[in-house]
Amino acid sequence: MAIEADRAAAPVGEIWNRLKRGRFVIIAAAAVFGILVAVAAVAPLEALIGFAIVGLASLLGPPEEVEGAGVPRGREALGQLAIDRAIEAAIAGLPDPAIVLDQQGIVVAFNEHARSIARALAVGEPVSFALRIPDVLAAIRRATSTRQGERVEFQVRVPDRWFEGFIEPILLPGEPGRELVLVALHDLTPIRRVEEMRADFVANASHELRTPLASLAGFIETLQGSARDDAQARERFLHIMKAQAMRMARLIDDLLSLSRIEVKAHMRPQTFADLVAIVRQVADGLQMLAHDRGVEIRIEMPQAPLAVRGDRDELIRVFENLIENALKYGATGKRVEVSGHRELGSDGEEEAVISVRDFGPGIAPEHLPRLTERFYRVDVVESRAQGGTGLGLALVKHILNRHRGRLSIDSTPGNGATFIVRFPLAEPGQDTNQRAKSSI
Repeated sequence: MAIEADRAAAPVGEIWNRLKRGRFVIIAAAAVFGILVAVAAVAPLEALIGFAIVGLASLLGPPEEVEGAGVPRGREALGQLAIDRAIEAAIAGLPDPAIVLDQQGIVVAFNEHARSIARALAVGEPVSFALRIPDVLAAIRRATSTRQGERVEFQVRVPDRWFEGFIEPILLPGEPGRELVLVALHDLTPIRRVEEMRADFVANASHELRTPLASLAGFIETLQGSARDDAQARERFLHIMKAQAMRMARLIDDLLSLSRIEVKAHMRPQTFADLVAIVRQVADGLQMLAHDRGVEIRIEMPQAPLAVRGDRDELIRVFENLIENALKYGATGKRVEVSGHRELGSDGEEEAVISVRDFGPGIAPEHLPRLTERFYRVDVVESRAQGGTGLGLALVKHILNRHRGRLSIDSTPGNGATFIVRFPLAEPGQDTNQRAKSSI
């Protein structure tokens, strides 16, 4: 019975011995993961999973002897090596760059993401050899001397990116305790670019509204003063004021539409619409503008419906913008051609393809990539003279994104421009006629 008891106790004793040997790893892992959660480098659940993995690895633990040597390790060397391995395991899976240093600024460990910031990083080398960012190095020195956490923002010029760095001192267990420094970096580039876009958008919108407002205020002041009794001037000024008020109304309408589309950009439409019917409806509605400009609209659409999953009102807005732009800026060509057909996309699925072509002056190649930017205009004076807001193609792009559609532009100066939109056709197995009816 005693022998059996000894055999039963042996595994328990072995586990206890491994726990004793691995206590440095477990304590170090707890400290490292606690710091990572504190600086928001990882989520609590990710930290818990990582800690569990490191703890399990410590139970399996390194052998008592150095492999191939047969010489017992010293307790201090074993503990330090285990801690270094725990640190490497802790930061390896982090989504952001992370570097661990000792008190002298020597690299102890780093993850692969850190190489995107400093390609020359190497364990055992000073971090200043690879990370040549004065603000970060100064923050590391302060954190090392004061044993207080630091936060710093910095910019990397090539490529142009912004980061925030969290520098946190770590005191690991031991006799005496070992002091390290964790440098966790978070990419702020997407946030900064959104902020810049928002600032540019507000500035451009304010400028676009300020111009007609100033014009209205000036004409009102004139009508209240010297032109009060001048019927001819009053009639001319009122006509201009009406045009400016309509321009502001269009701008505000486009801004509100853009805002609504952005709010539901992640929500794919659940209704169905027939692009053939929509294009014909839009073309009929723009016949008066075409007549005024002396332009003929030619429609070449298939007899069968081109049914897509989409919001009918938003799709109408897409083709209104494209055909109206062709009528305004390609009027010198005297005709606009709108055609549609089916074709296989690059993924092997059928697509609905609608093209709007004008025969006007065309667009220079350097402008094509920026046409869908908000408030971007090839010719500012001409655009304002045509009543454009600079938001039409931006609206088209956002609507197409929501509908999983694509826009391509083909233009040669002097030979007009062709705007082509592609939509995935409605899924097979659905009744196409029912889809078309549901969109009416």
